[in-house]
Amino acid sequence: MADGPDIAALDERLARALADRLAAGAPTRPDAAAIALRAALAAAADLPTELGVAVWRRIEAAAASRSIAVWGPAGAAAAGRFGSALGLAAEPRAALDHARRGGLAVLALAAQNPWWGRLLAMPELRVIGALPETGRGRPAALVVAAEPAGPTGDDRTFWVTDAAVGDRALVEQLSAAGLAAEPIDAAGGLKLFAIAGYVQPDDARLTAAPGGLSGVIGAAPVF
Repeated sequence: MADGPDIAALDERLARALADRLAAGAPTRPDAAAIALRAALAAAADLPTELGVAVWRRIEAAAASRSIAVWGPAGAAAAGRFGSALGLAAEPRAALDHARRGGLAVLALAAQNPWWGRLLAMPELRVIGALPETGRGRPAALVVAAEPAGPTGDDRTFWVTDAAVGDRALVEQLSAAGLAAEPIDAAGGLKLFAIAGYVQPDDARLTAAPGGLSGVIGAAPVF
């Protein structure tokens, strides 16, 4: 019977490759990072998507050395995405201020706090990620940064509205306009929806939607 693979040698090669990859640094834009990750996953089709995303994102976070503030029950999701070097914010405003100063903010959803509505008045901040990144289930947290994120090939756009109509009616109206949307969170008279694809803030299908206070607050890749 043939000998099995030399696991020690494989681990050594992997460690060297990780060290080289860390030394190469990280992409400067979130959309560029997601596009690079898509290419890496396509080149390693046998690698489980969840594993590939987790490893690559940890490498990216370590290479970028960017400070991260976490608010609400998002610690587990943030640790899975960025590692354990996280700071805790006492309130959403503190996390958003951290992002405004150049860091990253990870804020929980479904916490009866419509912090995401504040982004309508803070155009310098954008949602650039949703956790978890794999699958299309309802996200547990959003990642916010003081930078834009362009399309990556498979995205979902986050849209806030104060429309008084019910979620189902609003979803049907958006569907009739060609947008596939689902409610994500609601509090304080505001609603947060995820819309399939990358939708521009000035898209006429959204500007014509119900609501006096509404707008796109960013987009995130899906793997």
